[in-house]
Amino acid sequence: MGRLEGKVAIITGSSRGIGNAIAHAFVSEGAKVVVTSSSGTNVADAVAGFPPGSVHGRVCDVLSLGEVQALVAESAECFGKVDCFINNAGISAPFCALAESDPDAWGRVIDTNIKGTYNGSRAAICYFLRENPHGKLINMAGSGTDSGSNTPWISAYGTTKAAIARFTHAVAAEYRHTPLSVMLLHPGLVRTAMVSTENPTPELQKQLASFNTILDIFAQPPSVAAGLAVRMASGWSDGKTDIYLSALSGMRKKRLLLTFPFRKIFNRIDRQTY
Repeated sequence: MGRLEGKVAIITGSSRGIGNAIAHAFVSEGAKVVVTSSSGTNVADAVAGFPPGSVHGRVCDVLSLGEVQALVAESAECFGKVDCFINNAGISAPFCALAESDPDAWGRVIDTNIKGTYNGSRAAICYFLRENPHGKLINMAGSGTDSGSNTPWISAYGTTKAAIARFTHAVAAEYRHTPLSVMLLHPGLVRTAMVSTENPTPELQKQLASFNTILDIFAQPPSVAAGLAVRMASGWSDGKTDIYLSALSGMRKKRLLLTFPFRKIFNRIDRQTY
């Protein structure tokens, strides 16, 4: 029997990348999952990769509170309830310095990541307060979350992740008197389309050697974050809130750094894009 047997989870932005890995981990642990994307094609392709009946796919623009509320309502109707909501959907802007940044692209990152997390959190908590007082909300941290973690050339993304961390801690405090679990997950550094070095901007071309070295040292498969997400959604977090788990904790960083020379010598560096 899986750790999430009988649970129902909504994971935004789960047609690929980290969100998709979390969805597969949840299904393997017995959960039913609602997979979402802003692209209908991506939703259909993702759903086809799961066992029949284990997932439900829905197109959802997280910038629309109405669409996210409809997502929660449809998920509850489809599977009978919702136990966990993961705000995974997010984007980043092209790798560049502030003076060369596109204001519209910079603003889209702010809107999608922060407003999308707000919309998902609000819709989920309103549902949980009405229907499932023991519901679990998981928001996604990232570079810019931890003290001393600067994010040059991706200032919009780093700003959103710092804001999401502060937002999540605030919401956890607001609902501390309830059985709700409001949590923050740092998935670490994962080779996804968001950190792709294909078609690099001029600034990324300058930084490419050091950027690739950082990826070689610290990038991990999304299964690491997915395992932490399973733990957070399981009975392990019952009665707990304001939990923060990181796939790139201090000890893990040290281990990755110390093992890097050996992984390089023996060609054990995973450069797959997920």
